[in-house]
Amino acid sequence: MEATLLLPGPEDTIRLGRLIGEKLAAPALVALIGSLGAGKTCLTQGLALGLGVPPECPVVSPTFTLANEYPGRLLLFHLDCYRIEGDEFFETGLDEYFTRDGVTVLEWAEKIEPDLPRPRLEIELLIEPAGGRRTILRSIGPEYIDMLRGIKAGWS
Repeated sequence: MEATLLLPGPEDTIRLGRLIGEKLAAPALVALIGSLGAGKTCLTQGLALGLGVPPECPVVSPTFTLANEYPGRLLLFHLDCYRIEGDEFFETGLDEYFTRDGVTVLEWAEKIEPDLPRPRLEIELLIEPAGGRRTILRSIGPEYIDMLRGIKAGWS
């Protein structure tokens, strides 16, 4: 199942993330795909809102730390593959987050896509030439199909 949505501004990206975060149950893997500046961290900030991460825990890109953890209704594990090459993701032990009880959000997931576990929710963010973003949400496995249908039906 796939759903495509238009996100005219950052507030829409945060809104989408929040809707997804409100509906997620643990364990969950959200694989974010997109170029630099496409809105992956912005979407994660929305997810954090939906998961109840307190405002005093600012959600920032883990590009240099590789992993950030945030408390909330469910634990949020925010990972980044931008600086990782080849098997380094597994050599660092970051793959252990896939089995933890919480929500794992992985930025630059396309770098290790063949090795990602199922099920997962894939979210591809594309920069539109006229501005804003187009996002393609994919349920890899049946677990996220109902969520995607609900989000697509309610999005305006």
